[in-house]
Amino acid sequence: MSDAFEAEIRDLASEINQQMARIREAYGELSAIEHTARSADGMVSVTVGRHGQVRDIQLNPRVYRTLSASQLADAIMQQLNKATAAVSEQSKQLLKPLVPEGVPHEDVFGEHATLDAFFPSPVEPTP
Repeated sequence: MSDAFEAEIRDLASEINQQMARIREAYGELSAIEHTARSADGMVSVTVGRHGQVRDIQLNPRVYRTLSASQLADAIMQQLNKATAAVSEQSKQLLKPLVPEGVPHEDVFGEHATLDAFFPSPVEPTP
């Protein structure tokens, strides 16, 4: 092999390794993402993790005197939805620099996503 070809291969391998390191780092940061949403009156707060799991619900003791059961359920759901939306947006912003241009976010991070979306299709040699 020529020196130029070997240098090109080394450069490409280095670029791939750097990109993979950035992807791994970003995925590591994702696990720490969470958001706490609080109602305007401070009666309800909900903390949600990366995958929408509820990590904490805090209720002000006065909430039982001021809200009916259905109002409390609505207040919890509102904060849960706000926290989930915030976590989703944080995730998108964290990973946005890693998504190839023109590839929809869902293709990379949706329910059925794989790491294949980060990489181009294999190049077939011409005969």
